[in-house]
Amino acid sequence: MKSKIVLAMLVGSAAATASAQSPSSAFDRGNSKQAWQAPGLAAVLSNCQNPPQPFSIGGGQAANAAPPPAPSLPVATEIPGVIAAGQTWKVVWSWEGNNADGPIAGEAGTVLFANNDASNVMQLDPATGLASIIHSDTNTGGALSRSKNGALFVAARGLNSAILQLEPERKVFVSSFRGEPLDCIGGVLNDLTADSRGGVYLAISGGGLFYANPQGVMAEYGEAMLGANGIVLSADERTLYVTNGPVVMAFDVQPDGSLQNQREFGRLQGGQGGDGSAIDAQGRLYVATGSSADVFAPNGEFLGSIPGPQGMHGVAFGGRDKRTLFGIVFYGAWGTSSARNQIVAIPLLAQGYTGRSK
Repeated sequence: MKSKIVLAMLVGSAAATASAQSPSSAFDRGNSKQAWQAPGLAAVLSNCQNPPQPFSIGGGQAANAAPPPAPSLPVATEIPGVIAAGQTWKVVWSWEGNNADGPIAGEAGTVLFANNDASNVMQLDPATGLASIIHSDTNTGGALSRSKNGALFVAARGLNSAILQLEPERKVFVSSFRGEPLDCIGGVLNDLTADSRGGVYLAISGGGLFYANPQGVMAEYGEAMLGANGIVLSADERTLYVTNGPVVMAFDVQPDGSLQNQREFGRLQGGQGGDGSAIDAQGRLYVATGSSADVFAPNGEFLGSIPGPQGMHGVAFGGRDKRTLFGIVFYGAWGTSSARNQIVAIPLLAQGYTGRSK
């Protein structure tokens, strides 16, 4: 299995449109639009059998376009076996724009993330703060996921939304649901996690929870899941965790990838809205809440919160030994020239699950 992952990474690396490593200020912040912002959306939705309700995130022109103050970096309290008291976050990437999104571990301690506004995927070396573009033209690509088999996927959030497979070969993995464009679901393609069967689970905020099987055929699962956001599989891929507002839901994964037994796994305590999530080698779940990473034991017991910067909307394990927790932070006014993003890092006692990058 390891050889397949390494081969896929090498193929993807050779095929990618890589750029030289540079500081954040060397890159265009971009001006890509999500589907709900696109002028052509109304024409697409007019052909939907049941057009979705309007959806938006922030928007409007900021009264003051000056750079906003960066959020403070809080100090952690002890969570036994997870993090030592006194650890602090460090900023390893900071730039303009709406999103550094969907981070996952890369090779040799690097971090991959989707640059939403610039429609590309970047590879960051946290030790130097330098990054390079490894995939371009992702149609406002957001969350990333790499399966145990090495396939890399991104959620394309622009008009004509889709799940794109970027590696080992680039192709549209899925772009329709029940014969209609994904845009007809409504909301925004927010997060995804790829399984070892060749399928992808997808959380559409404002739309629900879905699974695209290896043939790219989508099915919807769950009840009252319009708040679906952060999504991640357990290490054995028998459980799927999905945030739904202030609640983390769990589902049992069946042999064909379908989902059963929806249940409440835990309630967030460090913040109000669940977002990007990660797992460690002991099966603990880490959920970004907007102001913390809440940590849950495999049985759902709440273990504590790692306070984070305001606006922290996703977490991922990385680093050479996967004992670093990375967080993505948004601040400023969404959709305006004041929008800013950061990637922050904090050392942990716990080690991330090493069998999959997410």
